[in-house]
Amino acid sequence: MKRLFFVLAWLCVALGFLGVFLPLLPTTPFLLLALFLFARSSPRWRIALMKHRLLGPYIRGYASNEGLSVRTKATTLAVMWAAMLFSVVFIVRTPWLRILLLAIAVGVSVHILLKKTRRSGRS
Repeated sequence: MKRLFFVLAWLCVALGFLGVFLPLLPTTPFLLLALFLFARSSPRWRIALMKHRLLGPYIRGYASNEGLSVRTKATTLAVMWAAMLFSVVFIVRTPWLRILLLAIAVGVSVHILLKKTRRSGRS
């Protein structure tokens, strides 16, 4: 069972990483699921994921309930809006789908902004 959890954890990491760049593919749920699966298969990789230079700051606030830093919130919102606007302007041609993408972006933005903010100098 540990091997299955380990493989699934890496699949979740890959999907979470892709979610950073692809609109509509969530990042945080996949990374949190990867943390859960690594905790049951390889605690060493769970720690490595939490300490990862790019993904670690993004999930530490969620996993520890400390909240997200202002920098993490700003980066997340900037990347998400850039990807959404690129999609709406250059890729999606259907008006109702454009409206749906923008509504999702607004919903995710509200969620991130309402998340507890950690004001320390850490990411």
